[in-house]
Amino acid sequence: METLNQAPVVKAEMLIRKPAAQVFEAFADPAVTTKFWFTKSSGKLEVGKKIRWEWEMYGVSDELIVTALEPNKRIRIEWSDGTVTEWIFTPRTENETFVTIINSGFSGDTDAIVSQAIDSMGGYTIVLCGLKALLEHNIRLNLVADKAPDAHVQK
Repeated sequence: METLNQAPVVKAEMLIRKPAAQVFEAFADPAVTTKFWFTKSSGKLEVGKKIRWEWEMYGVSDELIVTALEPNKRIRIEWSDGTVTEWIFTPRTENETFVTIINSGFSGDTDAIVSQAIDSMGGYTIVLCGLKALLEHNIRLNLVADKAPDAHVQK
């Protein structure tokens, strides 16, 4: 069996032309996040809190635990599969924030790990693009829902 010499760490980044507080809140507050990523949440992010996020169009959900929350600077969560996602919000100017999303902790055989890393990179890039359109132009692009329209749950 093939093994990886080093587990992959995925990084997706994007400049969002809005203040760090507004960009941070877009991920911390599901009232905003549901406009560009998941469709339902059990609550706002708080350290130590278990949260359930749902993607109703795909009939999937996941539970996560918020392990770090530094207002306007950093969010860190652990997903039910043991992977970890961290958002870092770096102000560049008063009205520009550079967002870095780091995802790590993939498991399985080499093919599974590589597949998870590729999916993660693409997914978080789409999330950042959707966020940028929403915050900068007030446009809902429906990127997450439209990524795999044939995978939608039949109603």
